[in-house]
Amino acid sequence: MFIEKAVISMNFLRQEYGNKEVLLEIELLAIKNFIDHANRQIDQIKRRVINDEVIPHKEKVFSIFEEHTEWISKGKQGVPVELGLRVCILSDQYNFILHHRIMQKEVDSQIAIPMIQETLNKFSDFNACSFDKGFYSPSNQKNLSNILDLVVMPKKGYLSQERKAIEESEEFKKYKRKHSGVESDINAIEVHGLDRCLDQGINSFNRYVALAVTARNIQQLGVIIKKRKLKKLKRKFQTKDTS
Repeated sequence: MFIEKAVISMNFLRQEYGNKEVLLEIELLAIKNFIDHANRQIDQIKRRVINDEVIPHKEKVFSIFEEHTEWISKGKQGVPVELGLRVCILSDQYNFILHHRIMQKEVDSQIAIPMIQETLNKFSDFNACSFDKGFYSPSNQKNLSNILDLVVMPKKGYLSQERKAIEESEEFKKYKRKHSGVESDINAIEVHGLDRCLDQGINSFNRYVALAVTARNIQQLGVIIKKRKLKKLKRKFQTKDTS
């Protein structure tokens, strides 16, 4: 009933004002979008409740206001599921974020090679990288080994004796330990605005992420400058004490 009333009202406004009011037409298109969502939801409810049909994940909509929103299974105790978009970051040994990628309908294993190739386009001397287990696949391991001098990518599941020897090597362990630094970088960009995006639309989300990454890098630069100044100041006082 409410949908029918909305359609009648839209048709009346179009007949009354035609195409003269551009802003009105934009608002009417927004209303039509909500009507389409309502019809989709009604259809899915009928299929699920009455027909006992399992709705495919790709047909589900988790936000009618931010349609790019995805269901993210974290697999962690306390916060098993989140709604939003995944963001992958690649940072260096100095905690500067070199590259980021907003993942739409992608998983870690699908973006390992694009992330590295895009980073190499910006930083030609980039030659080693440590990954989480989620990025592992035999093809990723093989292809990345042809691109980088060192690939630290823990394998999921059973380890052969050969693979076990690789992952227990000192070099592998060394770079794997360093990987924990990316967790602080993730936390830092959340602190710098990425915990919750207040803008609307996927383009605004892309901009929001880029600004959060930029803010993190500026902060890290400030940390380095501050440390250098404190070190210089400390040396100055030590010189005075000895004179």
